Amino acid sequence: MSIADQDQVLDNPLSGISTLLDNVLPELSQLLPSLHKIQHELGYVPREAIPIIASKLHTTPAAIYGAITFYSEIRLEPPPETEIAWCSGPACRLKGSENIKRALEAVLDVRMGQKTPDSRLGLRLVQCDGTCEQAPLVRLNGRTMGNLNVSEAIKLGRDLLAGQQA
Repeated sequence: MSIADQDQVLDNPLSGISTLLDNVLPELSQLLPSLHKIQHELGYVPREAIPIIASKLHTTPAAIYGAITFYSEIRLEPPPETEIAWCSGPACRLKGSENIKRALEAVLDVRMGQKTPDSRLGLRLVQCDGTCEQAPLVRLNGRTMGNLNVSEAIKLGRDLLAGQQA
């Protein structure tokens, strides 16, 4: 994709969706690669793009929406500036991650899957990625913060609210 095309996608995401999908074959097997490509460029898949994607892949908007909502890593809204991804895997749960989740929700005053009103911070549930030796853990914008306890989670939440990087 050229620099001009990238600028078009960022300036007007919907008009850029077709450009992003120019080299995609019009078949259902290209659904996930197409969604990943859009999300990689925009940070999310805008709801308004669903009919465009469906037309390009010769399928229904319902099929596109079904895939988006099935895969937790694909989002329909712009991500927060800082995302705290809470691991819900078995090792983390066995080591008390549920208490870490509750502490973060309380400190940030948001529930899992929500963002703060200013969209600076967000909590998201993620599945195990195999870093179980660091359980319980969260990922801060993709960076693993492991062997957490509740007091560390509270401090993390307070620091992030105060604008400090963890």
